[in-house]
Amino acid sequence: MRCLFLLIFCSFLSLASDTALIASFNSLKLGENQKDYYQFSKVISKFDLIGLQEVMNENSLKIVKKNLENITNSKWEYHISEYSVGSSEYKEYYAYIWRKEKVSMEKVIGFYNEKDPNDFMREPYGVKFKIGKFDFIYVLAHSIFGSRERERILEAARYILVYNYFKNIDIIEKDVIIAGDFNLPANNMGFRKLLKHEDEIEFILDPEKDLTTLGKNSTVSAYDNFFISKKNIKEFTGKYGVYNYTKNNYNDIKKYISDHMPIFIEVETSMEKYLI
Repeated sequence: MRCLFLLIFCSFLSLASDTALIASFNSLKLGENQKDYYQFSKVISKFDLIGLQEVMNENSLKIVKKNLENITNSKWEYHISEYSVGSSEYKEYYAYIWRKEKVSMEKVIGFYNEKDPNDFMREPYGVKFKIGKFDFIYVLAHSIFGSRERERILEAARYILVYNYFKNIDIIEKDVIIAGDFNLPANNMGFRKLLKHEDEIEFILDPEKDLTTLGKNSTVSAYDNFFISKKNIKEFTGKYGVYNYTKNNYNDIKKYISDHMPIFIEVETSMEKYLI
């Protein structure tokens, strides 16, 4: 049974040699606003590998990396996508940042190679990582918001193509984690085909309970989530969560850190896998 757990326990769990915390965080224009980089870094220091959306430039990652190393007294590394994606009015990068003592980047796969240039406003991006004995492809996504919900639903319906693309691009690695800000709850009809995949793909956070974005006086929506294969990814321990760092101070948090909260899953990293 999956288990939602508070992050107050997570800093202890992430230090265990046989588990790791993988997070996804919409960073709200990291590098272009009044960001409190130190507090932002404290938030993500709770995790071992963090996928970031809405990164505006590489310099912001250099600042965060330095802060993380000071906060945790350990080495960190980052990777930023080769170019930014989006519309002519707005573009952003994807990025990953991780603890070097626990996580290694194995291979940059890059952007989803869409057959139709209109499939995604911002094409998902994938990198292969290894944590202990667990290696996997971590795909980041930031779906269109647009003026109509129909646009979001159409993009959601194409994530089955994204999953198959990254699963089939590596003849050995079949463990694919897709995470990010989908601008729709994961139980939306748009994800129906993905959730009926033969690999038994499921979303992790409960869209009815696990709210991840900040409104004026409360959390308001469940747009952030993970999609993983229940059939392939046996390393998922069933523990997951939303890190609520806001202390109900929504206006300042949105101004200086983000209008989202990080989401995370715990994985077991010492499991041996055998092909049958």
